[in-house]
Amino acid sequence: MAKTQEPAKPEARTGRIPVLDLHPQQPGNRFPAKAVVGDVVPFEAVAFREGHDRIGVTLVLASPSGVRRRIPMRPLEDGLDRHRALAQVDEQGLWRWKVEAWADEWATWHHNAEIKIAADIDAELMATMGAELLRRAAKAAKGMDATMLAGAASALEDSRVPILQRWASVNDPDILAAVDRNRPRSLVTASETLQLRVERTRAAVGAWYELFPRSEGAVQRPDGSWQSGTFATAAKRLPAVAAMGFDVVYLPPVHPIGEVNRKGPNNTLTPQPGDPGSPWAIGSKDGGHDAIHPDLGTIDDFRAFVRAAADAGLEVAMDLALQSAPDHPWVTEHPEWFTTLPDGSIAFAENPPKKYQDIYPINFDNDPAGIVAEVLRILELWIGCGVQIFRVDNPHTKPLWFWEHVIARVNAAHPDVVFLAEAFTRPAMMQALGKVGFQQSYTYFAWRNTKAELEEYLREVTGTQAAWFKPAFWVNTPDILTEYLQFGGVPAFKVRAAIAATAVPTWGMYAGYELIEDVARPGAEEAIDNEKYEYKPRDWERAERNGSSIAPYITRLNEIRAAHPAIRQLWALDVHWSDDDAILVYSKHVDGAFTESGEPDTIIVVANVDPHSARQTTVHLDLTKLGMRPGESFEAHDLITGERWHWSDHNFVRLDAFVEPAHVIHVRRSGA
Repeated sequence: MAKTQEPAKPEARTGRIPVLDLHPQQPGNRFPAKAVVGDVVPFEAVAFREGHDRIGVTLVLASPSGVRRRIPMRPLEDGLDRHRALAQVDEQGLWRWKVEAWADEWATWHHNAEIKIAADIDAELMATMGAELLRRAAKAAKGMDATMLAGAASALEDSRVPILQRWASVNDPDILAAVDRNRPRSLVTASETLQLRVERTRAAVGAWYELFPRSEGAVQRPDGSWQSGTFATAAKRLPAVAAMGFDVVYLPPVHPIGEVNRKGPNNTLTPQPGDPGSPWAIGSKDGGHDAIHPDLGTIDDFRAFVRAAADAGLEVAMDLALQSAPDHPWVTEHPEWFTTLPDGSIAFAENPPKKYQDIYPINFDNDPAGIVAEVLRILELWIGCGVQIFRVDNPHTKPLWFWEHVIARVNAAHPDVVFLAEAFTRPAMMQALGKVGFQQSYTYFAWRNTKAELEEYLREVTGTQAAWFKPAFWVNTPDILTEYLQFGGVPAFKVRAAIAATAVPTWGMYAGYELIEDVARPGAEEAIDNEKYEYKPRDWERAERNGSSIAPYITRLNEIRAAHPAIRQLWALDVHWSDDDAILVYSKHVDGAFTESGEPDTIIVVANVDPHSARQTTVHLDLTKLGMRPGESFEAHDLITGERWHWSDHNFVRLDAFVEPAHVIHVRRSGA
């Protein structure tokens, strides 16, 4: 008689207990999700099982050095079986994580026993089942836990004692705590293992200040000609930048500027002798991307500037603009790197209707290996001079593969190097640049000005895409002076800075913002007498004396950022509600973020985004998003004015744009 063969176990990709929809991860999981040292990362997964039995869910997290942590995941109150655990990542490198789901037999028994024992239904059977679970927990336990759990098992089965008394003894807090430490687990099902790339904090957290070295210390001679500022004169500005609380000083290109087709003031085609031209038209007889403009000094002078910045507590960000002026050495040495038109001329850069006659774009398809080698050589040169941050000009006009390859090569050798994408383009490209390696990116923030626009955008940049797209909120640039700033006056400049500095971990501004430079070139969304095309020395001391600078306000915002870690957490933002269509309300709160005094850190921002009026309204807060109970009261301490109020769920607010357009409130809980 033939032996009966055991049926094969059906194969299934879901596992015994499904674990799905893990976060953070990039769509398709082709590249690791990203975070920075100090981030409190929300790890999430959907997990469930058939029927009504309870499950447990655990995050298993391994650091680059191999330290493993097991962190319980809690169900979110959304009824969608999504579980979350918050974990602070404190080590740079590649982390690995997975989620385990398992049958929580103790929770299932405890729920059923609570109902049945109270109703005297199968009470002794429930006691027997509970005792068996306690013995299993005792077997896994050690020391006092093992003794305590074994004793609890015996006591639960002692029929001489009334069942309700036995039930009460099982619910002793010490017994429950011991069970929780040694909880029986069965049907354990693990998700796939994912990676999380954790980079240094500055990769996503910082306050940036942009300045043109040639303008700092520039002097106009009696005959109208100019003497350029230098690295030495620009270094004199660094202490003031640092005093405002900035972390990074960003320099536009500091290389030789082309003379062929040089632009004149306000982007005209008629430069006069002595006009400096646009720094982004790189290259001349004096050299290219590996040279310093002779007016600024030498490479040694540049190194001295980097050291001076470091002494002031600043990092230097250098511009990487992969393009050339018509007289760049590349044009004669590597003509194949450019696009030749049918008439034999080289195509210059265009963004119709804009034309950049002083710039040739690179064609990355003609000699990709040669271009990659040259760019890596250039980057190594400046990294050797102490530069760890590169602001990349127009990366969206270069192939995505190029950035994936170059950034990976550089970061493999120099893990601390940071790349910022200056990409104002279609969302798919901006997102993709973050996915393949850019540590952070410019955003659409400058053009999101109404309450509704800002609410939508804040939710977007702090939502799912925060796993790979790290936003930098710039309030202005040499190319961007929005209508909101042109016509909003001081209130517009203050409220935009307040939102940028508190909503996301990285924000930036271009020199002159603190002086309320708001006059635009007619027909353009940029400042008149644009510094891209001419020298623009500013009298900082005079502005400070006559009170026309908002530098003290900027300083206070950066002080608040430095003191409040919740602001530096990208995922920590929640939008709240007000009854007024111009009063924006959001909070920054995350469990695990504490101030230096040890209290939980929660910030609420209430901003009047109408720079032309006073507004009053009721602000409605979801206190559960702030780690409090509905109806709970707290002290609201305005960190801008110093005022204090008692607040709860619903609060009256009046914001006069001409006095203070925004509250930046620190939540002080009772007893703190």
